[in-house]
Amino acid sequence: MAEGAQLNQAGAGQRYEVFHIDCPARDVVDHVTSRWGTWVLIALRSNDLRFYELRDGIRGISEKMLAQTLRALVQDGLVWRKVEPTTPPQVTYGLTEFGRDIGEPLTELFDRITRRLSPRGAGQG
Repeated sequence: MAEGAQLNQAGAGQRYEVFHIDCPARDVVDHVTSRWGTWVLIALRSNDLRFYELRDGIRGISEKMLAQTLRALVQDGLVWRKVEPTTPPQVTYGLTEFGRDIGEPLTELFDRITRRLSPRGAGQG
């Protein structure tokens, strides 16, 4: 394999060699499938949310981890960030077109899992 980003010509389109360590697509996959990345994308699937709405809606995430996750997803082009010049500043996040495209199968996976689970507490005893 050649060094670099590993972008190869594949017919009319281009493909990344995702198994190569330097592949930029690999970073995006890592961010989307990180512990909190999936939850952020699912949380933003229906509405744009402010930072504290995301924090309160995603149980168990710390402010530090939410900030790091959002920073990575914004950098990857999956999430947009809008800062209102108020005191204190109001920061709102939402999905870009790319984020909606990536979030759709995640939402479908989430919905399939929750439909198949037994009601909480049923069958335990």
